[in-house]
Amino acid sequence: MNKKLILGITGIFTASMLFSCNSNNKTQEAQKTEAHDEHDGHDHSAHDHSAHAAAPTAVAKEAAKMLPDFTFYQLKSGIKVTKSDVSKDKNTVFILFDPGCSHCQQEATELEKNRERLKDINIYYVSMNDPALVLGFFDNFAPKLSKMENVEILVDKNQEFIQKIHVPEQFPANYVYGADGQLKAQWEGDKNVNEAIAEFHK
Repeated sequence: MNKKLILGITGIFTASMLFSCNSNNKTQEAQKTEAHDEHDGHDHSAHDHSAHAAAPTAVAKEAAKMLPDFTFYQLKSGIKVTKSDVSKDKNTVFILFDPGCSHCQQEATELEKNRERLKDINIYYVSMNDPALVLGFFDNFAPKLSKMENVEILVDKNQEFIQKIHVPEQFPANYVYGADGQLKAQWEGDKNVNEAIAEFHK
């Protein structure tokens, strides 16, 4: 019951968050109210409401300092990707993005132009959107980037990113974890591509 409630609330939050490149605290307040309104029609006397109050804390308000366990899925094959699959000998960059976000599109295009400078890091593109939209994003904006051996396109089916790693206010959200799993750099929204690549290698 608790798990379903948490996923329901984070799902509402995710849906409202993905309409633009920007998000703010009003989105979080709206999803809490919306989630509560959806179950107002049933009998409240039969169960404990303590879980309802605790559910909104399931989102990660600060970026995880150590890379947590996670389960994402490869876009095309559907194969699970977990923390144990992350290379231990180089930096790993997680980019949480929305296919409809113009800033995400621009960043992907710029990274593709500079892909020769990205070969010595791992890059995980992560999206909570429909796989068809994610596929279209790379077909249109970064087809060569998506085919690099060190770049993985992942679908976050269960909204684990915002529960375990971070809830960003803007897309794209970039997170650089070192070979030891510690967070080295993190930013949201626009960043000059040369500055971004420098951070990737921090």
